[in-house]
Amino acid sequence: MKNIIIAAGYATRLYPLTENFPKPLLQIGQSTILGRIMDDIDGIDEISEHIIVTNHKFAHHFEEWVSRQTYRKPVRIMDDGTTTNENRLGAVRDLLLAIEACSIDDDILVLAADNILDFSFRGFVEEFHAKGTSMIMCHNEAELKKLQRTGVIAVDQNMKVLEMQEKPEKPVSHWAVPPFYIYQKRDLPLIKDCLHHGCGFDAPGNLAHYLVDKTTVHAWVMPGTRFDIGSMDTYKQAQEIYK
Repeated sequence: MKNIIIAAGYATRLYPLTENFPKPLLQIGQSTILGRIMDDIDGIDEISEHIIVTNHKFAHHFEEWVSRQTYRKPVRIMDDGTTTNENRLGAVRDLLLAIEACSIDDDILVLAADNILDFSFRGFVEEFHAKGTSMIMCHNEAELKKLQRTGVIAVDQNMKVLEMQEKPEKPVSHWAVPPFYIYQKRDLPLIKDCLHHGCGFDAPGNLAHYLVDKTTVHAWVMPGTRFDIGSMDTYKQAQEIYK
């Protein structure tokens, strides 16, 4: 299984802090946002390589960061060639770039790089093997306004995904979807061809939304909490919580 981390955004909502520095490498306590994720995933036996997709503006920051790390699995930094928020590729295009450039023919763990979790991805990988299908994460969200700003799924009693909505005005459930996914090797042909069939490309959830109608996908309920660092306020909160 390859670990593909999408880290090519420009984090304009955190300017000026991130105007010339990537959000995933911001310091949180004794580590960075990305470092906390990598420390966990690097210990999962199935993971054979980490692929971090970033942009041309920030690639050298990631290369310098990686040079100071001692992960068990190899880490590859991919430069998607973009230089501004206006010409960014979008998360799905960045994922497709990584799959093609690295000739990936494995299961893939795919995640956004700007979250802090208080649980391990290990349980997610174990459930992926147990279900034998592609997987997405979900968590119960009671607040309607938050559901209207994210992906929302309907599931059956076995957590098979029946439907996925993107930023719905009328959510089908309280199951919100964070940007964490495991896609089976056998679903790679669908993924590689997705843009030719109307799949959105900007947000990572666009691909999951596309795939639930094309293949079997199950959901795994987050056993803990996720801290999404999307603004200066949430960044300061994270610094306080994890100091």
